[in-house]
Amino acid sequence: MTAPAYVPAHDLLAGRTAVITAAAGAGIGGATARRFLEEGARILIGDAHARRLKETEQALAAEFGADRVSSLPCDVTDEDQVQALFARAEELHGGLDVIVNNAGLGGTADLVDMTDEQWSRVLDVTLNGTFRCTRAALRSLKAAGRGGVVVNNASVIGWRAQTGQAHYAAAKAGVMALTRCAALEAAGFGVRVNAVAPSLAMHPHLVKVTSEELLTELTAREAFGRYAEPWEIANVIVFLACGYSSYMTGETVSVSSQHA
Repeated sequence: MTAPAYVPAHDLLAGRTAVITAAAGAGIGGATARRFLEEGARILIGDAHARRLKETEQALAAEFGADRVSSLPCDVTDEDQVQALFARAEELHGGLDVIVNNAGLGGTADLVDMTDEQWSRVLDVTLNGTFRCTRAALRSLKAAGRGGVVVNNASVIGWRAQTGQAHYAAAKAGVMALTRCAALEAAGFGVRVNAVAPSLAMHPHLVKVTSEELLTELTAREAFGRYAEPWEIANVIVFLACGYSSYMTGETVSVSSQHA
């Protein structure tokens, strides 16, 4: 089954300022940046890959206007860089309305072979990075006193099991738990915190480096017999960021057709 037609925009985020991490390239972060712009938002994008980030900023600015797109290199494992990202949002736009924590790192290793470095690196980017950015966002949003939204990128693997993925599954389960706890704390100052949990989202570059055998195996688990396009995940992130989800907080929304 092929992907459906691209969904037109409806100005759901008009006037909002969003910070999006790991937003360079063709994955979920890049798709989210584009969707937010289509929905009327201003965006500040971060990524650890400075060259790709600048290329992404330039391409989006040419299409949507330089006044609506800015970027700053940000490695979410570095607290100083995280602080600089949110300081830039304050400098450019007087703060933010939405943070999308998209940064994450995967890998495959059975526990009997996994090194401490492999485990720690995945946890530091995926879970600790989400913590650092959520903390910075909540401090900014609480001080501003005008509400706001945090959307975290989790994964269905945080609920399910897969060999070779203990570090990634533990990190994503941690993101879900962090989301629930942060939501309770943030509700008192009008901020909502939710997460998306994709199953299989691919883009052309990722398809090229995935074996045909593995891709066939993974897509066979999906009810539609295909992987999700990154923009299909971005659509749900838009929903969680906009007013249509005003009574939702602490939730993790599965964006999946996986049945096994």
